[in-house]
Amino acid sequence: MSMFTVKDGTEIFYKDWGKGQPLVFHHGWPLSADDWDAQTMFFLSKGFRVIAHDRRGHGRSTQTVDGNEMDTYAADVAALMDHLGIEGAIHIGHSTGGGEATRYVARYGGGGRVAKAALIGAVPPVMVKSDKNPTGTPLEAFDGYRAALAANRAQLYVDIPSGPFYSFNRPGAKAIQGVIDNWWRQGMMGGIKAQYDCIKAFSETDFTEDLKKIECPVFIMHGEDDQIVPIADSAMLSSKLVKNGTLKVYPGLPHGMCTTHADIVNEDLLAFIRK
Repeated sequence: MSMFTVKDGTEIFYKDWGKGQPLVFHHGWPLSADDWDAQTMFFLSKGFRVIAHDRRGHGRSTQTVDGNEMDTYAADVAALMDHLGIEGAIHIGHSTGGGEATRYVARYGGGGRVAKAALIGAVPPVMVKSDKNPTGTPLEAFDGYRAALAANRAQLYVDIPSGPFYSFNRPGAKAIQGVIDNWWRQGMMGGIKAQYDCIKAFSETDFTEDLKKIECPVFIMHGEDDQIVPIADSAMLSSKLVKNGTLKVYPGLPHGMCTTHADIVNEDLLAFIRK
């Protein structure tokens, strides 16, 4: 396994396959680089270099107690990019990974390090409801995730993918057991403390100023039936904050559309990358 150690001693697992223009994939909570399997295989076959890491506390990386917040997540990515000598990359983030990618590109993406970015079902600009964000998701919803995680993580990690994540809870939907099992497998690989902390990171971090700072082209992709990151309070707002953004809404598609509708997502990403 490829591991890289950042300055606080945390080991970050990563995949680095192929040659060509680098594509860097940032996964969602509470998953791992494996959640990008359908994308890494596709883009590898198209001649790209694909890089995907397990966020600290997730997957095969160190089960961290500290540093489970967006500033450190982005700094970890910056250290890994420097270690690999990555220039001119396209950063692609899903869900929580969209927040991580946004902060990384805003803070570290200058000087030719980043060419473009894509945000898929991404959490920016900010999820939680507040006086500044009155249409956001109430804090109580995230408290519910924390309570369920602490009480019975294994059951929570069945309930999420079998229900809202892939919209398998919709009338007439056909659940795919292997997809549910793979989600559970990835989640249970990580550390419970890091995953608990990450709920605050993905729900309460405000990326408004990060989005405003990004100069490169940004492709914002979001499923209209996203039950995890509601589109009205995320993609519809983020697309107005970036300087050079393109928004595409996918009618009826779920939060986990990179898995359930990989053929559609991959072709649209490829067109954006080649544009």
